[in-house]
Amino acid sequence: MEQQGKGQWGSSFGFMMAAVGSAVGLGNLWGFPYKMGANGGFAFLLLYLVLVVFVGYVIMLTELALGRKTGKGVVGAYTDLSKKYTFIGWMSAIAPWLILSFYCMLGGYCMKYAVANLGDLFGAGWGIGDAASDAYFFGFAADMGQTVIFSLIFVLLTVFIVRAGVSGGIEKFTSIAMPALFVMLVIVIIRACTLPGASEGIAFMFKPDWSAFEGTGWVKVLSVAGGQMFFSLSLGMSIMVAYGSYLPKTDNLERSALIIPFADTIVALMAGLATMPAVFAAGLEPGAGPGLLFVTLQTVFKGMGGVGPIFGFVFYTLVFIAAITSSISLLEGITAVAVDKMEEKGKSVNRNKLVMILGASIAVTASIISIDGLGQNGFPQFLGQGCWLDAVDLISEGILMPLAACYCAIVVPTTLVEEEVTLNGNQFKTQKFYEFCIKFIAPIMMVIVLLGQLDGFLGLGMFG
Repeated sequence: MEQQGKGQWGSSFGFMMAAVGSAVGLGNLWGFPYKMGANGGFAFLLLYLVLVVFVGYVIMLTELALGRKTGKGVVGAYTDLSKKYTFIGWMSAIAPWLILSFYCMLGGYCMKYAVANLGDLFGAGWGIGDAASDAYFFGFAADMGQTVIFSLIFVLLTVFIVRAGVSGGIEKFTSIAMPALFVMLVIVIIRACTLPGASEGIAFMFKPDWSAFEGTGWVKVLSVAGGQMFFSLSLGMSIMVAYGSYLPKTDNLERSALIIPFADTIVALMAGLATMPAVFAAGLEPGAGPGLLFVTLQTVFKGMGGVGPIFGFVFYTLVFIAAITSSISLLEGITAVAVDKMEEKGKSVNRNKLVMILGASIAVTASIISIDGLGQNGFPQFLGQGCWLDAVDLISEGILMPLAACYCAIVVPTTLVEEEVTLNGNQFKTQKFYEFCIKFIAPIMMVIVLLGQLDGFLGLGMFG
């Protein structure tokens, strides 16, 4: 077990599984289907794919290169570029800490639903039983005791894995968990796509429909797709810089920056195929919002009869696996910053102690988000949002991540990226494409995404 300081990936496969595990999480299995459902299906998918190619890839490559070049977490990496850029690093470090506050809560929800479906499978009293899916969901969300307990269990699991270090904990876990997630997701897709009426859900995803682009509607769809991309690919939030800092100089950065977004996008599409056909087959609303994962799909599973609890257990277990692989990367991104700060002060680094302290702080904030009960428990709200989860999401996904990624595109020299990519005689095959996108397309796109996110969260009416 790695006790002190920083570690290094034990293999290229281990790094890829950890990086893909970071990207593949609740953003794919929770966020992507409901955001696609609420934003025109194919229209959302099209803009999401455009953003991944022209923005996601270049920011991914830039962050990995910055991390490997400096060998530091995100704050130290930007400080090495120039002290005046330190604030960018802090924005990227604060974002994952905020995200973990609600991520652990949602991870706890996944655990609860996996356990509840297992209870239904054995006819136990702790299953969902005959309760309506919406009543069960909101009843659980409002139960402060249960939600806090499941959130804390999820935090403890995250801390346990990260304490074991880079190769001994994160790499070992994700090397097993990611292939398992893929297999389980294929099982659910096969069942969803063979349900009567499933073809309508497939058409919703892939049949061209431009109605969502009418007027300034394209800005709304673009901003939602952009926020989803940052969240899903773990960009602008310290993770890829930290993971890059653990990469050996022998690894091919360009290949990694291509594979990670590709794999993440494939899983996002698979999540859509596991969700939308089932939703349409059950005659439910694809734009049901965040409850799509827990209310709508549970309704689908209940309608499957005796095999429903089996598919429910498998599905929510795989969502839990996706969530935990992302939460460990979020915590690792923060841990890398803490390790750097300790080393800068000349203090001995006790990784276990740092992870425990950070885990304790996240346990507190996750508990606070949980007891709000998605706005049901009458607690004071802030930033004009209906619940604390949305307010925290506004600060992190809506502001900090797009801003940090935009600054990344502007301040990180393209020569730095070129130097890292071409180490050991590697060719920079996409160099012209990269330089054009990082200079012109990415900054403009990210400004539009930022404005659209703020407009959507705060209802400013900038785009009609």
